[in-house]
Amino acid sequence: MSFLDIEGKKFVVFGLANRKSVACAIARALVDEGAEVLHVVRSEERQVTAGKLFPESKVFICDVEDEANIVRVRDEIASHVGGKIDGLVHSIAFANYSEGIKPFHETLKRDFLQSVDISCFSFIAISNHFKDLLSDDASVVTISISSTRMAAENYGYMAPVKAALESSVCFLAKSFSRFSKVRFNAVCPGLLKTSASAGIPGYVDSYLFAEQAVLRKKGLATREAADTAAFLLSGRASGINSQCIVVDGGMGTNYFDSEIITRVVD
Repeated sequence: MSFLDIEGKKFVVFGLANRKSVACAIARALVDEGAEVLHVVRSEERQVTAGKLFPESKVFICDVEDEANIVRVRDEIASHVGGKIDGLVHSIAFANYSEGIKPFHETLKRDFLQSVDISCFSFIAISNHFKDLLSDDASVVTISISSTRMAAENYGYMAPVKAALESSVCFLAKSFSRFSKVRFNAVCPGLLKTSASAGIPGYVDSYLFAEQAVLRKKGLATREAADTAAFLLSGRASGINSQCIVVDGGMGTNYFDSEIITRVVD
């Protein structure tokens, strides 16, 4: 028996886009431990991708922007598993950068509300509609960022949206505690090399800076965040609930690194 003891358990993973996705890395970590993973992706194109990456896994389609789709995919998964699932992963985020990065005070209402809908409310809606499908001691994990209090200009309004997501973690944990032992937590990684991050203007420069700010002088690997999620999904993390676990290699404690300061001053 492995330490995580999740062999044979069933997990639903929302959000795989491609092999570089956080959702993909989490699913791989779970499968490597012998778990059964059911994927939920946004489109038929991503369904094909997920099928190639995880040929033994069932892949469902759901565009979470329409809540009716969440209800439909819940019913499809319920029919497929014929019982309970042991955990959920919410790895979904969206921001419209089509007009480039604007100063935060110029954020368009439609863009902000769409981002909240897809990136945050979907977490609440999925939790609500899947509640009867979750085992009594299931674990639900979402993906946030290492700090929602840092005003990274090129990240725009996504940090406030992620802050709402993190707040939702504790409110969901509290409300579910009235009728179950289901746990809710967030993994909050530092900068990662994902296809989603590649779409953020100026992200490469930010990533290169982060590599120097991380204590070990090496950027965070997506699998490191995924391994944390896998742990939180397992019974070994039974005492962790309503938490946001930062996985940043110590970057958040190292902004006054002497080497970085020397380069700036010189």
